[in-house]
Amino acid sequence: MQKMTMPEALAADARVTHPRHGVGQVIADAGEFVVARFGATIQQVLRSELTLARSLDQALSTGTFDDSAETLMRASAMAIRSVNDQWGVFSRSRVQLLPHQLWVCHKVNRTFPFRWLVADDVGLGKTIEAGLVLMPLVARAQIRRLLVLAPAKLVPQWQKRLRQMFDIRLQVYDRSVDTPAVDFWDTANMVVASVHTLRREVADGRAEGSRFLAADPWDAVVVDEAHHLHADERTGETLSFQLLRALEERHRIRSLLLFTGTPHRGKDFGFLSLLSLLDPDQFGPERDIDEQLAKLPDVMIRNNKATVTDLKGNRLFTPVTVETREYAFSAAESAFYETLSAFIIDGRAYASTLDGRAQSARMLLLIALQKLAASSIAAIRSALTKRRAKLADVAEQARTPSVSITEGDDDETLDDRARADEEAWGKMLAELMEGEIARLDELLALAAPIQQERKIERLVDLIASDLPTGEPVLLFTEYKATQALVVDALHARFGHGCCGFINGDERLDEVTKADGSRGPKSWSRDAAAEAFNQGTIRFLVSTEAAGEGIDLQERCATLIHVDMPWNPMRLHQRVGRLSRYGQTRPVQVFILRNPDTVEARIWDLLNAKLERIQRTLDEAMDEREDISQLVIGMTGPSAFEKIFAAGQTQPRESLDRWFDRESATIGGEDLVDKVKTMLGNVTRFDFAQVGRNLPQVDLPDLERFFSMVMESKGRRIFRRDDGLDVLTPEKWADEDYAMQDRYKGLLFDRNARLGNGEGPVRLVGVGHTLFDRALKEGENLQSALATCTRLPAPLLIASVEDQVTGQDHSVTRIILGAWRDNAAQVHILRDWEVLQLLNSLGRSDSPKPPEIDISQMRALEADLLDAMSQSLPTVADMMTRPGIRSELMLLTDQGADT
Repeated sequence: MQKMTMPEALAADARVTHPRHGVGQVIADAGEFVVARFGATIQQVLRSELTLARSLDQALSTGTFDDSAETLMRASAMAIRSVNDQWGVFSRSRVQLLPHQLWVCHKVNRTFPFRWLVADDVGLGKTIEAGLVLMPLVARAQIRRLLVLAPAKLVPQWQKRLRQMFDIRLQVYDRSVDTPAVDFWDTANMVVASVHTLRREVADGRAEGSRFLAADPWDAVVVDEAHHLHADERTGETLSFQLLRALEERHRIRSLLLFTGTPHRGKDFGFLSLLSLLDPDQFGPERDIDEQLAKLPDVMIRNNKATVTDLKGNRLFTPVTVETREYAFSAAESAFYETLSAFIIDGRAYASTLDGRAQSARMLLLIALQKLAASSIAAIRSALTKRRAKLADVAEQARTPSVSITEGDDDETLDDRARADEEAWGKMLAELMEGEIARLDELLALAAPIQQERKIERLVDLIASDLPTGEPVLLFTEYKATQALVVDALHARFGHGCCGFINGDERLDEVTKADGSRGPKSWSRDAAAEAFNQGTIRFLVSTEAAGEGIDLQERCATLIHVDMPWNPMRLHQRVGRLSRYGQTRPVQVFILRNPDTVEARIWDLLNAKLERIQRTLDEAMDEREDISQLVIGMTGPSAFEKIFAAGQTQPRESLDRWFDRESATIGGEDLVDKVKTMLGNVTRFDFAQVGRNLPQVDLPDLERFFSMVMESKGRRIFRRDDGLDVLTPEKWADEDYAMQDRYKGLLFDRNARLGNGEGPVRLVGVGHTLFDRALKEGENLQSALATCTRLPAPLLIASVEDQVTGQDHSVTRIILGAWRDNAAQVHILRDWEVLQLLNSLGRSDSPKPPEIDISQMRALEADLLDAMSQSLPTVADMMTRPGIRSELMLLTDQGADT
């Protein structure tokens, strides 16, 4: 390519290159200095640092053609960058990207900094959505400081998935290394931290919290389980909310991305307070609610399983089938539960005679007792045994504990709450009623002979008779005592080693071992999940710990509720472990139910009410959406707990009428109207509207460009069974210490099987060190006019940029293409369509360039550019005033391909 000579004066709009800023456009030549625009920024640079860049106008003026391969590389690089900046489709996620995920990336990244609440259904891939949003911005260094806040148990998951899927490497915040001498926040730029740890440090005024708040601003903050950022008119703000507010008040957050499946907890005050963290100028509990709801599309995204699709528009999720299997108590079990019911009724009566804190503490303990009893006799027997031992210690002065067993928004995990139910009975020494020790002795005597529980027998029979041999099964229970009971039963029936477990403690205190002895067993939740996913074990028995952040859908599509939690939201979270992105089979759920219990009857009434609410909403909504999760989340767990607890004491014949009175606030007209209004105003993915614009390209579409760049650098690519091998160009390796001298087994296939830790090195896409350098090389080429084969007609490629600089854009440049057929019809190509066409073209090896009619080519360029300009309101609607300019043109060569 002929080197361009710098003129004495640079004309406005002249294309120039700068060693640091890249290709730019001259605004004014001031002699020693030149003012030029590079991307979205304007720089004043030394004239001596600039070189004149070749333009299509100059190429047409002289009729000078460039190398065909170089021109194809430059065009491909521009198209790749444009597609990825908008959609993140070339990020190195190791799972197949879905349309709704690409759409979320496209929606959020239309502006920068961004402020969004993503309230998708559970199981739609929020980590992937976060990675798609962040990766292009990290790659372009728009995000240099990133903070992810999550519940403590989810911190390792965020670190692992963002590293494996997107090569975003987060450092876990560790209080032990945060000292005045070694300030963690002064050196860490990409961090994932427990929101529960940080909120306490800030609330207590610790030095660690002060250093955190004083750290440099974050380019982006991502918050998982954002419903913990809650505010209430009566009780005030949660510590998590206060933490985010403190960061906002100190201007420490540029972009904010919140994830939660239950954004509205039933009170507008809390919902609008959450939105105020995104935009305090537009949202807040003191403002008019109707005006704020109309602005929801600007800040809130919600996708649901009923509407998400694959790239062909096919629905991804099939409805979950739920079946019940009934059982009946044995005579001994019935006697135990009848005596226990009398104990609870007497305990509630005694507690009602007390005042204040004493009454509340005893009522809460009775509720915990009822919940344990609903799980299994093993669970309640364990709690009663511990309490009997405590009360027998008459030497210790009775006192009321400060232990909390309530379900608060800021509780660390669901397992913590279950553990509180179990432990509270051993910690509280004050008697629930007169003569309690004798009553406990009676209950324990009735429980002692019950070693085989009918519920567990029915469970084992269900698996043996109703499921295919070898079918993997995920089982859920609230309490560890029930969990140990189920593990022993499965081992006894299906062979030792068939079953694993997950709980918050990663330990069961007493289970039967292979040699018949009994004792403790430990198993990390990651190891148990891996064994289950790989098929080493058939059964996985989990407490609510697996309802938080563990994917188990790879092999399993069958779930059994061993017990039913009193908070229906937990049922959604349990099912969400299997009914989620990546599930290839219809999910079936089994519920074990004793129809003679009051609890079973309350569940029947509750489910019937939720179905009525669903039918009402279906009639008012264009798209069907399972709104039970939203209704339950807006109701709050305490309302359900109150109904289940008080229902145990109601006469059977009047239970229906009592339930109708007590549940009047669940799904009332006001609440349903709130759901309809919220769903009617949020932004959501709609394949019918955006499907045709979704990029139909993926990692394999990058391979040809990569191969051409490597070839241009004198590097041959060797194809092996496990991928591509290539030597790194020596200059690249010398300039970048992070680059390897040789790469082996490179893959442009996100579905390929890769070992742990191999993804960042072997999976190639935007963000891979070697590919990013190849992309930069392609973008720095200046070829503007060339011929190639297999092109139906001359192709003009143009770039679109906002003519107003300093705007909040994460996408600064969009590539378009256009060609005209024999019928004079102009075809506009989006960036991904341009890339597809380029990948189909052949390089020209003609010995001399063709003769062209310059005036005819200029007229064609003008017509194609004008046609593309008409599409700008659609393709560049995020820009204030988009402007378009020609970049290069490819002409048809009828010669042989190379």
